[in-house]
Amino acid sequence: MLESQKKQPCVSDEPSAEEVVRVAAAAADAKKGQDIQAFNVRELTSIADFFLFVTATSTTQVRAIYEAVDAAMAGIGREPLNVEGKDGYHWVLMDYADVIVHVFLEEARAFYGLERLWGDAPRLELGLEGEPGDR
Repeated sequence: MLESQKKQPCVSDEPSAEEVVRVAAAAADAKKGQDIQAFNVRELTSIADFFLFVTATSTTQVRAIYEAVDAAMAGIGREPLNVEGKDGYHWVLMDYADVIVHVFLEEARAFYGLERLWGDAPRLELGLEGEPGDR
């Protein structure tokens, strides 16, 4: 067999779900998102591998974080399957199949309390300044 005919291992350029959630978290952090938390939900649900929760202090900031995450994801070749909440920018949900990003106004995040719902899921340490546990 010629050297060029040997099978090469299949190497995917597709980022892993963990890499995707880290890109989204960094983009949200760059726009001063607060209380950024990632939950590994792959053992608890089949809808995604990770949920990312981000708090914003105004609808303008929700929009800025959404746009930054969207641009960062496009930069790694990821487009959302669906985006909900752009009509009022109180809670924007971005579905990237294996990663779902939630950007909330403070009041909406407190009201819906999704961390309580998914609290059994392990948290992914993101290495962001001010991350819970870094204090």
